[in-house]
Amino acid sequence: MRVLLSVIYPVLSLTIFGLYPSMTIGPKEGWQVYSSAQDADGRCICTVVAPEQSLCSRDAKSRQLRQLLEKVQNMSQSIEVLNLRTQRDFQYVIKMENQMKGLRTKFKQIEDDRKSVMARNFQELKEKMDELKPLIPVLEQYKTDAALVSHFKEEIRNLSAVLTSIQEELGAYDYDQLYQRVLRLDGRLRSCMGKLTCGKLMKITGPATMKTSGTRFGAWMTDPLATTRSNRVWYMDGYTNSKIVREYKTMEDFVAGVVSRTYSLPFKWEGTNHMVYNGSLFYNKYQSNIIVKYSFDSGSVLAQRALEFAGFHNMYPYTWGGFSDIDVMADELGMWAVYATNQNAGNVVVSQIDPDTLHVLQTWNTEYSKRNAGEAFMICGTLYITNSHLSGAKVYYAYSTKTSTYEYTDIPFHNQYFHMSMLDYNARERALYAWNNGHQVIFNVTLFHVIKTDDDDS
Repeated sequence: MRVLLSVIYPVLSLTIFGLYPSMTIGPKEGWQVYSSAQDADGRCICTVVAPEQSLCSRDAKSRQLRQLLEKVQNMSQSIEVLNLRTQRDFQYVIKMENQMKGLRTKFKQIEDDRKSVMARNFQELKEKMDELKPLIPVLEQYKTDAALVSHFKEEIRNLSAVLTSIQEELGAYDYDQLYQRVLRLDGRLRSCMGKLTCGKLMKITGPATMKTSGTRFGAWMTDPLATTRSNRVWYMDGYTNSKIVREYKTMEDFVAGVVSRTYSLPFKWEGTNHMVYNGSLFYNKYQSNIIVKYSFDSGSVLAQRALEFAGFHNMYPYTWGGFSDIDVMADELGMWAVYATNQNAGNVVVSQIDPDTLHVLQTWNTEYSKRNAGEAFMICGTLYITNSHLSGAKVYYAYSTKTSTYEYTDIPFHNQYFHMSMLDYNARERALYAWNNGHQVIFNVTLFHVIKTDDDDS
């Protein structure tokens, strides 16, 4: 048996069938079977959406329980304050009670001998009445506290009903046991997903606009080979006559405009089709077909090499021009260069490149005109070419270096800001980075995978 999976990165969600019969966890909270069916051969076809590491940390029930706990804690604090205030007022009332008894005695004395003590006791009576005035707001506070206690009683009844409902829904399962079962399921699914290193592009969604900055043309990128702790972003505005690269420690810093370092390259660049790969910047040297490898750590050029016969300086650019003749890129299989030559009649040439020496390892000649290509990117050894850099663009052509064959495709994507001058795939994030008319955006991709199960060997 073979299972066909279409995997969406990096959107995240989970539906747990059987464990939570009436609960679906939201799109950022776990795994989800996006769709499932059987094809003509009886194979199971399903789409899986991969989760973040914090699986179930924000699922509906735990969130509801946390909210209930916060309510109980708030009520407990309010009741504690009410208790302290009541004790204080109770002591005050006792004092007022003694004063009222003394007042009653004074009234009796006045009644017994009105004339002899009237003048003398009148002043004492007035003083006693003044002492009783503070009792009025205390009694008013008692009325408020009594209403608050009634409100707390109602809240407790509501909380009891909700907790009873949750207990009935969970049934015989202990919540911790359910959580552990979900974690085990998550581990098994992650193990399966670890095998999904490559797949066929099926869909492009988005984009998400990260920032609006710079000119109409430029490049921005992250390193697909960086560790999980490193999330640096690099930014190169313009397509020619510049040497300045800005570095940001995180995506958050990039969005906020907090630059951590600025590099001045030894050579100007040409085009916008650069990449950062394993800590080094790879770019096309100005007015040449030379690829330069520049180390950010050492601040020096580690290698530079010409692409034999490759056109440059708007000889064979993408449809938008901008000296986009040579496009360096990377995917799950390594580093690539996409360009055109006279020998191949100006059609697209794909070469796999050794990232250490910049030697060409292998080359494939396609029949797709470089000047008719809007942008291009590699995923799992397959070159995908868009038919335009303007609105209405779609992925129109795919060339497999594994089989040396091509096919025409129809995969639309939303060119939100009407002009695309850079579109590159990041294998670590399974996403497309794009420079969209002065907007830095990210597209999600859906990949189609074929996974062999244990049954295939029997």
